[in-house]
Amino acid sequence: MFNSIFSFQGRIRRLEYALSWVIYYIYSSMAYFILLSFGLIDQMIIHMKFMDIKIPNNVLDSPIVMMVYLPVLWFMITQRAKRCHDRGNSGWFQIIPFYGLWMLLADGDTGPNDYGDNPKGWDYDDTDEPKNNFLE
Repeated sequence: MFNSIFSFQGRIRRLEYALSWVIYYIYSSMAYFILLSFGLIDQMIIHMKFMDIKIPNNVLDSPIVMMVYLPVLWFMITQRAKRCHDRGNSGWFQIIPFYGLWMLLADGDTGPNDYGDNPKGWDYDDTDEPKNNFLE
């Protein structure tokens, strides 16, 4: 699990995809609060009729902020592309709205596909019965 996390090659399971989202949110939250405490970003509140939205005011102004967030953004783009590969699709499918939720819920292709072997480690013979290679 989590092999070549910055590479677009290969396939990942739903568990690794879900854990990638957890890592993303934890890292982003910690980075946001650290940058906010050092005064590198401000918090601006936009008042709308039905909700308050908090948007960082000068996120793109600081190269330090970009250096902190770019690795985690690259990590998520590659993990989403690998999950698309497990579903038998191109990595570009991740830009479809709500497809990320579908990748979390739907099972991947059985057996090897164009993007690599099954990440579950199962081989399929002519009878379409899974053989677990982990037990052999």
